[in-house]
Amino acid sequence: MASTMDDSRHKDATSSSTCFSHFCSSALRAKTLKSSSSANNSSDGLIRRLGVFDLILLGVGASIGAGIFVVTGTVARDAGPGVTISFILAGASCVLNALCYAELASRFPAIVGGAYLYAYTAFNEITAFLVFMQLMLDYHIGAASIARSLASYVATIFELIPALKGNIPPWVGHGGQEFFGGTLSINILAPILLAVLTVILCLGVGESSAVNSFMTAAKVVIVIFVIIVGSFKVDVDNWSPFAPNGVKHIFTGATVVFFAYVGFDAVANSAEESKRPQYWSCCWAYNNPSSWSICPVYMMECFSEQSRLYLGLGRDGLLPSIFAKVHPIRHTPIHSQIWVGIVAAVLGGLFNVHILSHILSVGSLTGYSVVAACVVTLRWKNNTGNRVSSKCISTWCEGVLCIFLVACCGFAAGVLYRFGTHFIVMIVAVVIAIMACAALCFRQAYSDPPGFSCPWVPIVPSVCIFFNIFLFAQLHYEAWIRFIILSIVSVGIYAFYGQYHANPRSDETIIYHMAPEEDRH
Repeated sequence: MASTMDDSRHKDATSSSTCFSHFCSSALRAKTLKSSSSANNSSDGLIRRLGVFDLILLGVGASIGAGIFVVTGTVARDAGPGVTISFILAGASCVLNALCYAELASRFPAIVGGAYLYAYTAFNEITAFLVFMQLMLDYHIGAASIARSLASYVATIFELIPALKGNIPPWVGHGGQEFFGGTLSINILAPILLAVLTVILCLGVGESSAVNSFMTAAKVVIVIFVIIVGSFKVDVDNWSPFAPNGVKHIFTGATVVFFAYVGFDAVANSAEESKRPQYWSCCWAYNNPSSWSICPVYMMECFSEQSRLYLGLGRDGLLPSIFAKVHPIRHTPIHSQIWVGIVAAVLGGLFNVHILSHILSVGSLTGYSVVAACVVTLRWKNNTGNRVSSKCISTWCEGVLCIFLVACCGFAAGVLYRFGTHFIVMIVAVVIAIMACAALCFRQAYSDPPGFSCPWVPIVPSVCIFFNIFLFAQLHYEAWIRFIILSIVSVGIYAFYGQYHANPRSDETIIYHMAPEEDRH
């Protein structure tokens, strides 16, 4: 009897060890890079219809966001006139992040994936899946928030009709019918608007591009008109006090208005639908983020980007294969598009903008930080012939540890600032980050990539990581909780599904333009 029990325990221990070993080996595997000259494009995919003009309008419609309509008022309530500094800080961070995105977009031009694909090739599978989940929830929340705001605008237009003025119930337009102390706020117009946009995107990239082009052009004209007229109504007395609730709310506001700039990676995720992706994939980097925005345009770009990311994960097996299906006639990821619309409709129909805005930007800050790290690692990951480190630990691991140290210092500096620690203590965190960046500069050799090249690598990516994580530390506590809970859920999904179905050697997502130095090794 005792022997039988011992054997059973031994088998259980062996089984647990085997499961854990399989999980680790799966989580740490990366997608194999293949030169574009030897890669084969699958014909069963999206159609290349977008030219440079379409992509420029796509970048304008997506990268300049809809935050000025959605979150500006929420932030201004806490930051006061200092919201302008919040926009400047968030914009500066996004400009640096755009440089990193531009380099990777020019090196991975032929297929969808974006930050997920970059993390899959530069790091490993579990990192890529975590980045996808965090980014995706941001996109879902963003689309839902904008839909609620757009519903309010539509209700305002309806109230111009005398018969409807004052007779529109709250659950149709403004605010929403609140329950449970405002935790839930029912609105039926937002899901209807989201359904209309979903149908447009399911029709095909050509049709949605035409709608986007028209609305983006209209946006530019309208906003220029508003700026010109509004400039005559400026009252400088309203700028005092500039920061009524303190400087901290300006930094917290920067993390929220960061949402106003996200989406500039939409062009990179449209690579598979671009006529000349190797050339045009980085043109969006020159679209400087600004405050121009119109809700339907951003929602269309947000929806389109989400569906392409789901398409990439469906192809790789990390999500069910239904997400990888492309309509045989329309050549759109129709199942992914419908799913994206359903999720956004549920969020937009149940929650108001104020609640949703508190958990925004987590995924964007996380994803952009990982993309910046990918720029550094992909510059030296395959450049084995020029490595200069003589330590027993591998050069690659040494570099990754330095990047991680920069991120930790950014978070430490952000937390110390948030809780009012003495300025000298923050300087220590900054100095350590500078030392880690110096180690990246002098302990690694970097190749010169083809196409667009991010300047001053690894300095610019390191500054991106530090500043992104610093802003991350300023987020509302609800956002931190969201990050932790979603990370746990993501690991669970990967453990029970992703690791058993993933196919990192999927031909659709490995096309990569190598530097000349890399081709020789």
